[in-house]
Amino acid sequence: MTVRRRKWTDPTGAPREAWIVDVNAVGRDGRLRRIQRVAPIQNKRAAEKLEHELREELLNADERKGATAVESPLLANFAKEFIDTYATPNNKPSEVESKRMILRVHLVPAFGNLRLDQIGVAEIDGYKAKKLAAKVAHKTINNHLTVLRKMLTVAIEWERLTMAPPIKWLKPPPPEFDFLTFDESNRLIAAAQGEWAAMITVAARTGLRLGELLGLSWTDVDLETGRVFVRRAVARGIVGTPKNGRSREVALSQQAIAALVAHPRRSLLVFSDPQGKMLTKGATKAPLAHALKRAGLRHIGWHALRHTFASHLVMRGAPIKAVQELLGHSTIEMTMRYSHLSPDARRDAVRLLDIKEALTMTWKTASGTVLQIPLGRSLRAA
Repeated sequence: MTVRRRKWTDPTGAPREAWIVDVNAVGRDGRLRRIQRVAPIQNKRAAEKLEHELREELLNADERKGATAVESPLLANFAKEFIDTYATPNNKPSEVESKRMILRVHLVPAFGNLRLDQIGVAEIDGYKAKKLAAKVAHKTINNHLTVLRKMLTVAIEWERLTMAPPIKWLKPPPPEFDFLTFDESNRLIAAAQGEWAAMITVAARTGLRLGELLGLSWTDVDLETGRVFVRRAVARGIVGTPKNGRSREVALSQQAIAALVAHPRRSLLVFSDPQGKMLTKGATKAPLAHALKRAGLRHIGWHALRHTFASHLVMRGAPIKAVQELLGHSTIEMTMRYSHLSPDARRDAVRLLDIKEALTMTWKTASGTVLQIPLGRSLRAA
């Protein structure tokens, strides 16, 4: 079937669906070619139109190119062009560095000597098997394959490749996370000393990522209205936009406001080193570890404070949608990992049925008869 509605799960675990066109055709030279595309407009009619255009493109490919086939480049050679020409203009600096690292350390050693059109399902499955044998996490392998798929897609757009093989994502295990109880988080904040007390308090009471804390500016903090605007994040020492490229607003608790009011202002940055310069990720590890030790708590990282913030909100009955917006998650599925922490919500929802049946309305008829009618039922039914 060349036009179909396809459903799949992306590397983050979020469900996706789209109209897909998958066309095979024999060119004028007798060679079988295949093109896969996502319909630009997501409906069946647009997909069928695209299918017709792709068939014409395949049939006339040799004529347009003067019957001269263009050989696909080696992945090792295409990798640099992909980074310089595609990734650098279109991605954040931190994302460019991430792609560059994945290519240098993983993809080029594995596929570098292959032409792009030689990378098929068997080669990709072999790569997955090798990484799994090396105990590499499923999500990490999916991240590598995401870069590979993007490279192949760009190569098709640049007419360096005719088709890309389908990629089957590895299903990651259910995400596990650690968080502090209400008592533990209070003990940690009480044990935090000096200027780190404010950063630890804000982390546990706002859920900001570590990179967002490092990039937080005083111009983004409004102590009068009690809110912070998350507009920047630091990744690999480079200041960019927050994850997913989305800014957001987070309300401040009274405890967080008090901590920021007492916090010294050395520079435009809220949290900085003694000279007012940007903190590094490495410099934040020891202060948190010392505070945890003084509080008599297990070792956790800064991201566990983000989990603590989200978990406490859900346990206090906050709506999942509100938690999603405060955390800046791109999909509600990412936030649903915390939903199991609110068992009372399901119990209370069912009890609403009991409340509805228990509420009654008193009705006195013309003859003087008094009727007790349960709400939700009509008078005629009563």
